[in-house]
Amino acid sequence: MSLRDTLIAAGLNEALADQLDRLPHKVLRVDPRRPFREPNVPRDEVMFVRSGIISKYKVDSSGRRQIVALRFPGEGILPRDGLSGYGVQAIVPSEVMVGSAKDLNKIVEQHPEIQHFFWRLTQRAEAIGYEWLVNCGRRDSTARVAHLLCETAVRSRTNVPDEALHNPFTQQQIAEITGQTSVNVNRVMSDLERQGLIERSGRDIRFTDWSEIRRVASFQSSYLD
Repeated sequence: MSLRDTLIAAGLNEALADQLDRLPHKVLRVDPRRPFREPNVPRDEVMFVRSGIISKYKVDSSGRRQIVALRFPGEGILPRDGLSGYGVQAIVPSEVMVGSAKDLNKIVEQHPEIQHFFWRLTQRAEAIGYEWLVNCGRRDSTARVAHLLCETAVRSRTNVPDEALHNPFTQQQIAEITGQTSVNVNRVMSDLERQGLIERSGRDIRFTDWSEIRRVASFQSSYLD
């Protein structure tokens, strides 16, 4: 889907989606092998994901990385005042539309409906953040991974259970999202397969019991609406 189409799918009307699609910008191809934006630098730009997936991450004093948010096609990262406390890196090869905060602000000031649209997206991002906090803080290792797989299927618009999810993550990335080691993630994935909840073929994951894996994950998709 184009950026315009994904904005419309997210609830923005066509005329306003055209306004954002015409925002002065450059489209950058982002390599997942290196950070796209470092933490603790000014972030006077807006980003929209055109294809792929990008992540926000933080690093602790020991250099260990925690992925704290994901952005799928049509989703974005808004400007902020001061220094950003997070870095940005792609999960897979991605295309990102980058424009200036100044140009975005002009459009937003002229169209209050866009303000409401961004407010809804901010509330959705907040709800996802709360769910991730519970995932890392209270759920066991199996539920953490199962929840991430369920959320990814919904956010990537995979038609489950009829369609397989093409897993975009490495085991290390799953570990950095769910707060565990890649060795433990490997064990959990094998356990989910042995329990008959998923089947794997290369990077494709088929949910063989969608209802049960949602129960295991305590996954209710309403927070993504």
